[in-house]
Amino acid sequence: MTDPGHPGTRAIHAWLLLLPALVLLVAFTHYPAVQTLIDSFHSTPKGSRPAEWVGLENYQVMVDDPVFWTAVRNNLWFASATIPCSIGLALLMALWVNERIAGRAFLRMAYFTPTVLPMIAVANIWLFFYTPQYGLLEKFTSLLGLPSVNWLGNPHTALGAVTVVAIWKEAGFFMIFYLAALQTLNPSLREAAAIEGASRWQFFRRVQWPLLMPTTLFVLINAFINAFRMVDHLFVLTRGGPNNASTLLLYHLYEVGFSFWDTAYAAAITVVLLVVLAGIALIQFFVLDRRVHYK
Repeated sequence: MTDPGHPGTRAIHAWLLLLPALVLLVAFTHYPAVQTLIDSFHSTPKGSRPAEWVGLENYQVMVDDPVFWTAVRNNLWFASATIPCSIGLALLMALWVNERIAGRAFLRMAYFTPTVLPMIAVANIWLFFYTPQYGLLEKFTSLLGLPSVNWLGNPHTALGAVTVVAIWKEAGFFMIFYLAALQTLNPSLREAAAIEGASRWQFFRRVQWPLLMPTTLFVLINAFINAFRMVDHLFVLTRGGPNNASTLLLYHLYEVGFSFWDTAYAAAITVVLLVVLAGIALIQFFVLDRRVHYK
């Protein structure tokens, strides 16, 4: 009989335990990623015509595609607004509900509720807010005597409108991480700061904020990835319009792959998106990670 304490036996048992997860990881993550990379160098198969090797042609089409660059520009504006606003709002909410205030449990539930709602449901809620003539914002602005605004139909306001929805959805999710981090801080730190005469702002700036930097790094990476993969609410609110004013990169990828059925070009966009996101995540993790740990 095999000795169960033998190192080789333990290694076999370990790999057998890991095997189901490895099969799922390879089948649904690694293989699709490799296949997408291969497809990006081929043409789109149509009917009985198989895919042919075209090299970098799909990437050249991407460079010459004005809608792609519009989506990139929109996504950069979207990310530059959602990332700092959602993180800042999450931190403010976490600091507030971490204090001993009346109704603290209700506030925590209220802040976290948008997170558990499906994005399609959230988009329908905000569609009622933005709808011209009888929407909630329209009623409010009419009481103030302001002119009517088609928030989702105006090219100048459509992107900002969908950005607000994303911030409202994301802030509660990030608040949970900050709240958990705040609750792990030693209460004696606040007592020591009070003895030294530090104000609440000084205590936050000199003590809490530095100790929250590991959490901030984690939240920052997730916020950046979410900013480039958020697409659900566009199907309900704007469908990328008007005139691609609110088209984001992932929505453009969806249209190319499933509306125009150009799967090869969609694969090329996917590869570029994955490479950019992976590169930024690695930079954030390895460069900023050195600045967030304190001994």
